[in-house]
Amino acid sequence: MTERQSGLDRFYSVIPAGGVGSRLWPLSRELHPKQLLALTGERTMIQQTALRLEGLAAGPPVIVCNEAHRFLVAEQMRQLGVEPQAIVLEPAGRNTAPAIALADKGALAAAGPQAADDPLLLVLPADHVILDGPAVHEAVQAALGAGRQGELVTFGIVPTSPET
Repeated sequence: MTERQSGLDRFYSVIPAGGVGSRLWPLSRELHPKQLLALTGERTMIQQTALRLEGLAAGPPVIVCNEAHRFLVAEQMRQLGVEPQAIVLEPAGRNTAPAIALADKGALAAAGPQAADDPLLLVLPADHVILDGPAVHEAVQAALGAGRQGELVTFGIVPTSPET
C-alpha cells in the first residue's frame, strides 16, 4: 500500500514563484517581480501564498524560483518563520509545468528515502490573489480524496469576462 492509498492526510506543497510579472511593469520588474511585492496587503504575494498553507496538513513548501530571486524568497520566508522544505532554482523560466516537475523532484530529494514514489502535491502559484482562505482550505480538503485516487484536481474561478 502506498502513502497515497494509506489515507494519510499529509501532502507536499509547491509554490511556483518564477515569473517576472512583466505585465505589471514598472511596479514589477525582472529583479523584483510581482510575487515579491505587497500588492494587496501588508504581506507580499509569496508570503500570502505560504500563509495560505497554515492549518492544512501540508509539508513545508517547496518553492521554485529564479536564481536571481532565491535570497529575496528565502528572506521573505524567514520573515514569516516558514522554513521551506527546499528552494529549487529554475535553470531557465519555462512556465508552470516544468516548475512543478522540478518541485516534484525537489520534494522527493528533500524528503529522503521515506518519501512516497508518487507524492501528492498541492501547487499554489505565488502570484494569485485569493481573499477567501477558508474556501481554499475547504476546496483542498474536498479534493484530497480524488488526489489520493490518482486524479488531477485543478482549482479555478468562473470567468466573468475575457482576461489575459
